[in-house]
Amino acid sequence: MKFKLVIFDFDGTLADTLAWFIGISDRLADEFGLDRIDKDQVATLRRHDAATLLRLHHVPLWKVPFIAARFRSLMAKQIETIAPFPGVPDLLVRLAQAGSTLAVVTSNSSSNVRRVLGKKSIGLMAACEGGVSVFGKRSKLRKVLRHTGIHPAQAIFIGDEIRDIEAARHAGIASGAVAWGFTDMDALRAHSPDMLFTTVDEMLQALVG
Repeated sequence: MKFKLVIFDFDGTLADTLAWFIGISDRLADEFGLDRIDKDQVATLRRHDAATLLRLHHVPLWKVPFIAARFRSLMAKQIETIAPFPGVPDLLVRLAQAGSTLAVVTSNSSSNVRRVLGKKSIGLMAACEGGVSVFGKRSKLRKVLRHTGIHPAQAIFIGDEIRDIEAARHAGIASGAVAWGFTDMDALRAHSPDMLFTTVDEMLQALVG
């Protein structure tokens, strides 16, 4: 076992939410007076980090918490349309059986995480930090480290965005990136995560062997 503590992002990492987000993006844009996402430009947008995306779409930082809250609220009403990526429930079980302590740190709500993952998977988590601000994950990662008492050198944070890699670095832990989430794999690779996973099975082999 390479890491004693494995912390996951939720959206785009454990749960398949990208298509859902794109589907409601026009509604959010109209509600908050923002530019709509050009669906033909999604591939290009997936190459950028969160700060660049906010700038390209002229999103004032003061609006971000309100947009995030609305995102969580809309998902809660349509939660039955969201599911974990195939293989994720088994991945979590296998990691726990191998002795890894598991946790989630996400901008989504803890309630949405629980409902999507289900009782069995959420019961494997030592901590679930939800409602984290867009650029606030590093402090929550440190909180999970304190809660579990596990040394940063024995921990990894796995996400699907460039900001997840950066948050892990600021928290002093290893970074893992998944190729099946929001951010393009080449863009993730350019930011040199400690580990890059192209499939759930690959992650399992890398973390458990």
